[in-house]
Amino acid sequence: MSDWTSKLPEAAQTYLDGRRLDEVECIVADLPGIARGKAVPASKFARQDFFHLPDSIFYQTITGGWGEAAGEEGFIEKDMILRPDMETATAAPWTGDWTLQVIHDAYDRKGAPVPFSPRNVLKRVVSLYEAQGWKPVVAPEMEFFLIARNLDPAQEIQPMTGRSGRPAAARQAYSMTAVDEFGPVIDDIYDFAEAQGFEIDGITQEGGAGQLEINLRHGDPVKLADEVFYFKRLIREAALRHDCFATFMAKPIEDEPGSAMHIHHSILDIETGQNLFVGPQDGDTDAFFYFIAGLQNHMPAALAVMAPFVNSYRRYVKDHAAPINLAWGRDNRTTGIRIPLSDPAARRVENRIAGMDCNPYLGIAASLACGYIGLMEERRPSPQFRGDAYEGDGDIPRVLGQALDLFDNATALHDVLGPDFARVYSIVKRAEYDEFLQVISPWEREHLLLNV
Repeated sequence: MSDWTSKLPEAAQTYLDGRRLDEVECIVADLPGIARGKAVPASKFARQDFFHLPDSIFYQTITGGWGEAAGEEGFIEKDMILRPDMETATAAPWTGDWTLQVIHDAYDRKGAPVPFSPRNVLKRVVSLYEAQGWKPVVAPEMEFFLIARNLDPAQEIQPMTGRSGRPAAARQAYSMTAVDEFGPVIDDIYDFAEAQGFEIDGITQEGGAGQLEINLRHGDPVKLADEVFYFKRLIREAALRHDCFATFMAKPIEDEPGSAMHIHHSILDIETGQNLFVGPQDGDTDAFFYFIAGLQNHMPAALAVMAPFVNSYRRYVKDHAAPINLAWGRDNRTTGIRIPLSDPAARRVENRIAGMDCNPYLGIAASLACGYIGLMEERRPSPQFRGDAYEGDGDIPRVLGQALDLFDNATALHDVLGPDFARVYSIVKRAEYDEFLQVISPWEREHLLLNV
């Protein structure tokens, strides 16, 4: 191997052992979390320190339109400088030749991080923790559906056909038989993950028809966001090998549960390694309660980032395995903020609000931002909720437009995520929302056409 490939992460070197590297995919996540970039021959990548993409990739909506977010210079599509983070180099094992993927960081012409690049937003939030002497640790859980191939958007989404030849059944949570139905897809997910050097903590069947959950080991927020970003791609590729689709939509099928990206948080003292949430005699600390209060007080405004699309809000339905409020409770999955059972050293706070459709960098950044503000404000949360939280009223926005209104007025959140990011994000999301409002749905035609 050439000199630069000898310095790759171990999993990438193992993947290439005895083989000739053909191509390198140079990628960066845009606002929705889509991989943008260029594929270049390996020989060219070895000679380049960076490449260019226009900053307009961060002004693009999920439909391919544009938000007028370019700022004072106007929409001139100036070049960014994309530099590789070689620690992210990993295999693309589904390709026909020997290919690596490398995540790049975005800088402007002066070498400053582009403030609305999602990976830079997360790095900014992590740096605020580090400035306080704290190390944030996260563990994401990824829920998704395996569905039948859907080539016509006018057709409802159907569960995939399993190994038995029958469509996947709903309400089979934690069933090993249900997991076995998707065995060939899951086998490829494991194989791809191993080739990429990712450690899966477990795969379970969730309550929806064809719905699975993958848990990842806890670790550094940026590294885990990179893995979720990569995982979304590898899961889609594994599904395509078996004539089905993988979808990360928050609510793809009516009357089925939605898909969340639950985020577990803990904070370590950098000097001592001590969990900030654990005090003397293993009791809860003030920091533990401040963090919870930050989630309670600021997640309504951050919801536009954690639930970024109009479909996201269809997930928040009472008694459908998604929270409808920001109550907190111990070992209670009906609350939006859950404290899982754990040893004191592993005490953590789980955010059950974020949807799997969110950009992993931005979803984790927004969640950590809310907790950080809480630690700074030093306010107490509401009393611990006991019982079924679905019996209460919802206290989170129900539609994207309402969530964006709260986001636009959240100056404390903007200061943590970055004011320029907040400006660009709001403009792009409102452009998407305005486009959605021009679409007439089948429900409207069925119930309004001849009745009003």
